[in-house]
Amino acid sequence: MSELSAEAPAQSVKPTIFFDGVSSRRRQVMLSLGDVLEIAEDGEAPVRWAYADIRRADGPEGVLRLASTSAPPLARLEIRDAALAADLTARCLWLDEHQTSRRGVAKIVGWSVAAAVSIVCVVLFGVPLAADRLAPLVPKPIERRIGDASEVQVKTIFGRRVCEDPAGKAAFTKLVNRLRDAAGLDDDSTMAGVLPSPVPNAFALPGGKVFVLKGLLDKAESPDELAGILAHELGHLKHHDNMRGLIYNGGTSFLIGLLFGDVTGSSAVIFASRSVVEASYSREAETGADTFAIEIMHALGRSPKPAAELMFRITGKEGGSGLTNILASHPLTEDRLARMTREDRPASGPPLLTNKEWQSLKGICGSGKI
Repeated sequence: MSELSAEAPAQSVKPTIFFDGVSSRRRQVMLSLGDVLEIAEDGEAPVRWAYADIRRADGPEGVLRLASTSAPPLARLEIRDAALAADLTARCLWLDEHQTSRRGVAKIVGWSVAAAVSIVCVVLFGVPLAADRLAPLVPKPIERRIGDASEVQVKTIFGRRVCEDPAGKAAFTKLVNRLRDAAGLDDDSTMAGVLPSPVPNAFALPGGKVFVLKGLLDKAESPDELAGILAHELGHLKHHDNMRGLIYNGGTSFLIGLLFGDVTGSSAVIFASRSVVEASYSREAETGADTFAIEIMHALGRSPKPAAELMFRITGKEGGSGLTNILASHPLTEDRLARMTREDRPASGPPLLTNKEWQSLKGICGSGKI
């Protein structure tokens, strides 16, 4: 038996704070240091902690905060009596056993770096591969549900109503149907509309919805210009690019949140909205959609060049340094114009719309200001 235990047990002079780890109640207790540490509260059976089980816990300066490996995980003892703290510390030979050594710190850092590198590799290689494999497998009802939710956001941003002039709508439906038939898309898989926004753009949503903004329609000078843009968007639908983008961005957002400690799901809402509204695809996806548009326009006996001329008229020359070209997430407009100029052929098919139908389509949103 040690000299410490042979002497009369030391006791705390003033009450000590104790949390039993079961309830949140703050308890005033007295300590007795004998063969074991006794924690006594008036009217309650004492709690006994073996000295070998006691470990130091993080605490403020001037307070010895203790835990026990044999007690509930949240149990804590807080000692503010310096003399008692010193006496107890002398008895607890394993007080700092759980403290991380330099070697332990190095191991933690090493594993953390390895985990970060693994997440980065998954983001760069694993997620794109998974997106490529999973996008075509998403059931149509789920795609449509995602598209319906996205449509609400899109209409909130670009105009809550769809332009409904009867003659213009009939002409637009005719144009979309001709493109859809040439693309081999199911009758029920594609719906299209014009939104009253001055932004010159068009985009496709999951589930087969294509929207043209009035700003693009205003800048278009012929049915072929608009048709080529619509064929491009149908290409994104045919290749499941929008679902691929959502899966990729969702997986990336989750993994980056995991890396930085934010996995609440708020980032997922942000990325989904941004992906739908911006309709931003990879360079490969844009090139594939351009190829699809070229094939559809050729199948209709029309040239794809007018669509590229419309894009160039909207964006102007985009190219700068070679670095800009390399980093661009989509083909530069002048490159697309050059490619579609090479694919230019004399018209061999009938006009996609009559002059009267084209004028009706141009006025689909009415004459009011947007």
